[in-house]
Amino acid sequence: MAHISIIGTGNMGQAIAGIASKGGNSVELLGQSDADKPVTGDVVVLAVPYPAVADVLRARGDSLAGKVVVDITNPLDFTTFDSLTVPADSSAAAEIAAALPQSRVLKAFNTTFAATLTSGVVGPLPTTVLIAGDDADAKALLAGIVTAGGLRAVDAGSLRRARELEAVGFLQLTLAAGEKISWTGGFGLVN
Repeated sequence: MAHISIIGTGNMGQAIAGIASKGGNSVELLGQSDADKPVTGDVVVLAVPYPAVADVLRARGDSLAGKVVVDITNPLDFTTFDSLTVPADSSAAAEIAAALPQSRVLKAFNTTFAATLTSGVVGPLPTTVLIAGDDADAKALLAGIVTAGGLRAVDAGSLRRARELEAVGFLQLTLAAGEKISWTGGFGLVN
């Protein structure tokens, strides 16, 4: 079993902690008041809004070396809610990977809502967590955590696919914010 540190105690952080715990993994949730606590997990989930990532990396970047770092963010322009804030040929995950060259960075969980992670379903379909990254062992480790927690995991390809995952996450968020879908709904995959 893995030891997972989740930086962020909001809905997504708690939902991911529930999945990991359900699968028999040990989990530590680290909030803003835990800035002095060390990150002890072999897998570290960045469950914070994208604008907070730079501060997390500044404060904890050195301690993330050698770890699997999972970026769940969607880099939205929260002032207009009409675009992503990263260059068109990049992604939040790519920026994080560049800032953490000694870490194995993955993109995952950004195309799901906390409610679908917790319930395990999107409508009649099992919740699917799409995982992108360049390290096969890191992806397999995260996929094992996801599936042990009762969800479906799909390898979405290399870290370059993070851009498309962020676009899907952005679309899903704007649909929910515009009340076109519920926060308990979203996209599902059918084999």
